[in-house]
Amino acid sequence: MKYSLDSAKVASATREWLKKRNVRTEEIAELVMFLQSQYIPDLTLEDCKESVERVLEKREVQNAILTGIQLDILCERGELFAPLQEMVKNDEGLYGVDEILAMSIVNIYGTIGYTNFGYIDKLKPGILERLNDKHDGYIHTFLDDIVGAIAAAASSRIAHTRTAVLPPQDEAESPAR
Repeated sequence: MKYSLDSAKVASATREWLKKRNVRTEEIAELVMFLQSQYIPDLTLEDCKESVERVLEKREVQNAILTGIQLDILCERGELFAPLQEMVKNDEGLYGVDEILAMSIVNIYGTIGYTNFGYIDKLKPGILERLNDKHDGYIHTFLDDIVGAIAAAASSRIAHTRTAVLPPQDEAESPAR
């Protein structure tokens, strides 16, 4: 029998797993607002949520989400082999596969996504702080980076589709280059 994957089932499963892991699109939209509001003064949370929704429609994004969540859950159950089990469980600093998986999302809307991702990955605002908490019994080694990447991609999408309306700076106020 020929293999055929139902795209609607993949999209539905992605949404369901995000919900099971207590990730709401509104929380990701808040990260987008955090990243873009200073550049687009009339940006609304609804604009940000719409951009998150468009990012979540991408199959590459759905694949990354499903893969990362499954690995986090397998680690919670202790079902990864050593030493991978310990590296994922402790979100080992030199284990960068979680960021590499997230980069597959960030890359969709160009290089601006990399700087957005790095910025919020370092600060861990909003939902990222909660997902990064190691004391709640859940492992989100992959999911925290994936959520940050979704926000970075949605921010990049907005940057590509909207022109910032900022007052011009005079030469004395411009940052040194």
